[in-house]
Amino acid sequence: MHINFSPDEPASSQIDFETFLKVDIRIGEIIEVQDFPEARNPSFKLMIDFGNTIGIKKSSAQITKHYSKDDLIHKRVMCVVNFPPRQIGKFLSEVLVLGFSDSQQEVVLPSLDAEIPLGARLH
Repeated sequence: MHINFSPDEPASSQIDFETFLKVDIRIGEIIEVQDFPEARNPSFKLMIDFGNTIGIKKSSAQITKHYSKDDLIHKRVMCVVNFPPRQIGKFLSEVLVLGFSDSQQEVVLPSLDAEIPLGARLH
């Protein structure tokens, strides 16, 4: 599911810190990328390594406009790891890869300024 957010819309309603802590966002490394021609919107199937504790998880990501398969191998990405798995056609997506919409509503992945261990949690 691709959700378009305008940079001109107001911030969402406030939540408390305990609610924020329920969303588990971790760093993973993409270790495998496959085309996903069966997807409704252009997408890749990703295998993402989150380290020993969480392990390797699958995700479908609509990031084909700015990234090739070669660009994505070994790229570190931020993902929500505690949403329920989502069935996308015959593919079960286990984590949500996070990104921002550019001016064309295409997804751009956030980048990191330093090396962060696999599985590190956002805080």
